[in-house]
Amino acid sequence: MDEKDDISHESTPLVKGSPRGKFWHWCKTHKLIVIPVVVMILLLPLLGLLALNKQHARADYTSPIIYPSPQGYGAGNWTDAYTKAHAMVSEMTLEEMNNITLGVVDGSTGCVGVSGSVPRLGFPGFCLHDAGNGVRNTDGVNAYASGLHVGATWNTSLAYERAVFMGAEFKRKGVNVALGPVVGPIGRIAEGGRNWEAFAADPYLDGILGAQSVRGLQQSVIASVKHFVAYEQETNRNPIAGEDNTTQSTSANLDDQTMHELYLWPFQDLMYAGAGCVMCSYNRINNTYACENSKTMNGILKGELNFQGFVVSDWAGQHSGLSSANAGLDMAMPTSGYWDKNQLANAVNSGDFNKTRLVDMATRIIATWHQFGQNETGFPALGVGMPPDLLAPHNYTDAKDPAARSSLLQQAIEGHVLVKNSNNSLPLNRPKVLSIFGYDAISQSMYNPDGTGLFKQDWEVLSLNSQQGMDIGSNAPVENPPQTAQGVLYVGGGSGSNTPAYISAPYDAIQARAYDDGTAIFSDFTSNEPAIVASSDACLVFINEYASEVWDRPGLADSKSDNLVSHVASTCNNTVVVIHNAGIRLVDAWIENPNVTAVIFGHLPGQDAGRAVAQILYGDVSPSGRLPYTVAKQASDYGKLQSACQAKDSKDPTSPQCNFDEGVNVDYRNFLAQKIRPRYEFGYGLTYTTFDYSNLNIKINATASANNTVLAPVYTNGTTDQNSKTDGVSNGGLQSLFDSVGSIQATIANTGKVAAAEVSQLYIQIPASYLNAKNPRTQVLRGFQKVTIQPGDSTTVTFPLRFKDVAIWDVVRQAWVIPVGEFKVFVGKSVLDTPLEGTFST
Repeated sequence: MDEKDDISHESTPLVKGSPRGKFWHWCKTHKLIVIPVVVMILLLPLLGLLALNKQHARADYTSPIIYPSPQGYGAGNWTDAYTKAHAMVSEMTLEEMNNITLGVVDGSTGCVGVSGSVPRLGFPGFCLHDAGNGVRNTDGVNAYASGLHVGATWNTSLAYERAVFMGAEFKRKGVNVALGPVVGPIGRIAEGGRNWEAFAADPYLDGILGAQSVRGLQQSVIASVKHFVAYEQETNRNPIAGEDNTTQSTSANLDDQTMHELYLWPFQDLMYAGAGCVMCSYNRINNTYACENSKTMNGILKGELNFQGFVVSDWAGQHSGLSSANAGLDMAMPTSGYWDKNQLANAVNSGDFNKTRLVDMATRIIATWHQFGQNETGFPALGVGMPPDLLAPHNYTDAKDPAARSSLLQQAIEGHVLVKNSNNSLPLNRPKVLSIFGYDAISQSMYNPDGTGLFKQDWEVLSLNSQQGMDIGSNAPVENPPQTAQGVLYVGGGSGSNTPAYISAPYDAIQARAYDDGTAIFSDFTSNEPAIVASSDACLVFINEYASEVWDRPGLADSKSDNLVSHVASTCNNTVVVIHNAGIRLVDAWIENPNVTAVIFGHLPGQDAGRAVAQILYGDVSPSGRLPYTVAKQASDYGKLQSACQAKDSKDPTSPQCNFDEGVNVDYRNFLAQKIRPRYEFGYGLTYTTFDYSNLNIKINATASANNTVLAPVYTNGTTDQNSKTDGVSNGGLQSLFDSVGSIQATIANTGKVAAAEVSQLYIQIPASYLNAKNPRTQVLRGFQKVTIQPGDSTTVTFPLRFKDVAIWDVVRQAWVIPVGEFKVFVGKSVLDTPLEGTFST
């Protein structure tokens, strides 16, 4: 059934009188000031949307209608919050309810979003602020390891600890809603610009680490899980105004099974963890914008997953008035030309909008405020520590906790992945002479807000030209985006960036060690063909791979950096390469050179980048990270999953279509399905010791689902209180999906000479209910344990399994079911290195 747009005749004050022709004429005649003007706009996603004309030409919708929106009712531990919210909302006027559903302009704080308030009832509104890797664009905060880096740690307790410290900083700054964590994009395309904000190219790992992050953040603030859902590329993520028409956002076209088993999977874990807010994404889903998609918000999120909090739009991601409200959107950010003149209240009075829905929108917002104790007197005033301009006089709020220092360093250390170590070239052993090369070895030349706005997005390390500035300003795909950043790369770019209290660069940390060891250091951070001192015991080469919101990466390696590595290795027979990478980085241009003896993927460690890598290089700790993605031998090995879908490749370029016809087989599953051997597989990583696996013990008590059993609620069109009357449904949906079905155990022994942490991994191949030669079922990650083992010692690891871990989504029955057949079990060090194998049957 097709959804119809109920506001095709409406216009928004934001876009009134902004024809594209005049805009482009001005840009072309003022190129020298385009970039500063563009980036000075605080709210990045508004760029270009402000220039859209009022027409909203749409492709025919294919996403099903699910109306009305399910009402929140206080499931699980939300009961008390809903009781209080009902009491407060019952005293509100329709206009006050309308007011708290949208963002307002507030120049007194640096919050990226401020929601409407009801002062007479004591509700101050919310400060919403970026992001999932730390408080952005302010002072007095830390820069934590980014999501991808935490994914590379494979450490659940560290993910929780990081979120606890991070959430406390948000709270001290007067932030109510932290805009993170990210579990979408999941990393469908290798060149995805925002893959680094999430944890891994796998739904299970994303879900486990994301849930721990929600629990940690919500010790202090509300977590806003993003981006819901199937948001997998930056290219054409937002509408683009044209001379004659508007190019719509890319439509992610996917089937029901792929939605549930891949893209929805981690969101369910985070809803089960009690997330208070979900951000709907920019893209279209089966040709309906995510922030007005009733199937995904009403049917899946609020219905199937029984979400009790509120849904907020991504910034300027709202494209309709009553349609978005009816579809489940509860709050529009950063402002709304569709709701800002009491349109919702007026529509209730005219009978065009159901009052029950407006009450539910307000109730969900107020209930979330109560649920996390923000109604209490001890919660900081809205945005109290968020100055709107760091260059203007302001009160300094130091949100840093000295207790976080050890955690910051540990996060940075554990996300490093050693992938090559020939002849035990690492760790370094008091070298007499070191040569250090590469632009990534030192700190960036400037770390200071300069008034242009580049600092806010971590773009000061780039050299954006005027054309790129115009591309950003119009939402057009950015022409030839940068691949590297000048200075050590500690975070990616855009709204997910963070603000370090300091930057520890590799060269600084190695210099300190050289002083202690009496090592002589030679260095060159600018030349691509540096001279090399012949007496060098080792040559360290530091390069990076940049990624940012707004654009997708133009490739998976850059030739300039590759040439630098090859040049050094042509002379130095002990070349160690460290890559700070915001995503997959290919290395086959030089990886088989025998003079390249060691390679470390350093990812995005945060402000302790240098201190962390020095500890690994010198053997203070053994590296313990594992790859949360697959590194291919060549870019073409990723096939259609290398690059973003392009509008020009669609039948109608003004309605870009991206067909997810690979199903669930992305990243390592795609390599397994296509029988392609990668350079470094998912889960791979070396330590300074060796481990042996033995004693596989499978203890599973799972039975195949009966054909006549409905195992998950199906949200019924026309019912608003279905879940409240259904036993066994709470936060995250059907609770039995999280019930134990047993466990699998193995013994791991440290057979080397140093203590180190091993990441043991469980993969299961679930039997296929039908044969699909195009997208065959492969083994999937279903457990991991990180344990530190002393030399000569052994330990037993246990992988607990939940119902959902051994189930598949039955599209006919609309339920999670355990299929009949033999389940294959693989336990080991990576997806391709599984010395223990077994089976169980249902």
